[in-house]
Amino acid sequence: MTSSGSTSGSISGSLSTSGSVSSRVSASVSDLAPYGWDDVWADAFAPYAAEGLLAGRVVRVDRGQCDVVTADGPLRADTAFVTPHDPMRVVCTGDWVAVEPAGDPRYIRTYLPRRSAFVRSTSSKRAEGQILAANVDHAVVAVSLAVELDLGRVERFLALAWESGAQPVVVLTKADLVPDAVTLGHLVQDVETVAPGVPVLTVSSTHGEGLDVLAAVLAGGTSVLLGQSGAGKSTLANALLGDDVMDVRATRDVDGKGRHTTTTRNLLVLPGGGVLIDTPGLRGVGLWDAETGVGQVFAEIEELAADCRFHDCAHVAEPGCAVLGAVESGELPERRLESYRKLLRENQRIVAKSDARLRAEIRKEWKRRGAQGRAAMEAKRGGLR
Repeated sequence: MTSSGSTSGSISGSLSTSGSVSSRVSASVSDLAPYGWDDVWADAFAPYAAEGLLAGRVVRVDRGQCDVVTADGPLRADTAFVTPHDPMRVVCTGDWVAVEPAGDPRYIRTYLPRRSAFVRSTSSKRAEGQILAANVDHAVVAVSLAVELDLGRVERFLALAWESGAQPVVVLTKADLVPDAVTLGHLVQDVETVAPGVPVLTVSSTHGEGLDVLAAVLAGGTSVLLGQSGAGKSTLANALLGDDVMDVRATRDVDGKGRHTTTTRNLLVLPGGGVLIDTPGLRGVGLWDAETGVGQVFAEIEELAADCRFHDCAHVAEPGCAVLGAVESGELPERRLESYRKLLRENQRIVAKSDARLRAEIRKEWKRRGAQGRAAMEAKRGGLR
């Protein structure tokens, strides 16, 4: 195994001088630019380049190993050195990493601080988050028009997207299955009402309609493709990539749902610029500390709440509640308020569980230190006898 401090074995030769380090970083900017590498990433990576480590981006993670693209081409790397107990700190698709320049296996030594991360809770019964993608500019939420719209699920995805730091984009897929333009227009309006500040696009991957507009939106950045099984994500990914890269399976006619065509998260370069991370279909989309994201999805409710009589108004039955007043007047749909309450309650439960887990871990650590201290004292007393 190559030491992380080694200055030999670089793909460009020795990095023992500052000039060659600068040259190597500059080369990475050029070679990795299609994957999102830029001068800011290069500056952040400079200390690792000085150690002889290789810059790369994770394009796939499975079973403790990663496929990483580097300035010298793709390679397989082991994550043994960056596999912490905290699932929020594991290497994921989209991470920029420092890889050993030689060895069998290669080891990832660290990853650069993330600009953004799309996170969901792993289960409603556990206080753990799961990072689906890192360093994402656009979170593309695919919603199938082949089944009845679930606006609550759209709101849920958007809350996570806003919380990640990425710009959400809603893509209504399978638009060719909508019988007429008037109906399609109404469906778009329905989604726009729950997606303030979010572009809502319609596409037909089968007919190629709307793909040019979507490709232009995604060009030049990193986008993660999200949605339920059967939403047409893999078909959409293939259409954007111009090739049958992702496996596609038929959806069930009864409910429009499909099997998990994509089983891992893959990062792929788009022909028009930018990269796309395709994810498996998400049956469970639990919130993870997404209060800010929820507030952005329900911006109109947050604005109304500023006029409530009480600053801690829960918008349930309080006198002088501006939000309830808006519901009574018809300004705010009741469904919208119920969805807002539901997501906030869920988020509060997750945060409470997370805090409880943290407290338990702290208690466990103090007990461990106490046991070590007692053992040390016993050893000291034994030596004095």
